[in-house]
Amino acid sequence: QVQLVESGGGLVQAGGSLRLSCAASGSIFSLNVMGWYRQAPGKERDLVAAITSGGSTNYADSVKGRFTISRSNAKNTVYLQMNSLKPEDTAVYYCALRPINGLGVPVGVNYWGQGTQVTVSS
Repeated sequence: QVQLVESGGGLVQAGGSLRLSCAASGSIFSLNVMGWYRQAPGKERDLVAAITSGGSTNYADSVKGRFTISRSNAKNTVYLQMNSLKPEDTAVYYCALRPINGLGVPVGVNYWGQGTQVTVSS
């Protein structure tokens, strides 16, 4: 089992910044991808950004140039630095972890954190 604990959400004005953190514990595969998803009311949960244990990153088009994902493999922690926040970034942000194989293909189940609210006021 894997446990994920997020922190760092809150209320910020448009144009401001927030940094989310997610610490993983438990039976963590050395090869994995960690990511951030978000879900606004009445909408689906969408990928925001992801990073593999090797450092490869992927971003949603809507956050490119504003958000930066990073991780510390030693601490099993992933971060999301969010700059130039917009009201449309308001959502519950979820951390996720999924094992990957040697080719970078996700295998097994996605583990989820409990979510942290990010609210951007206009």
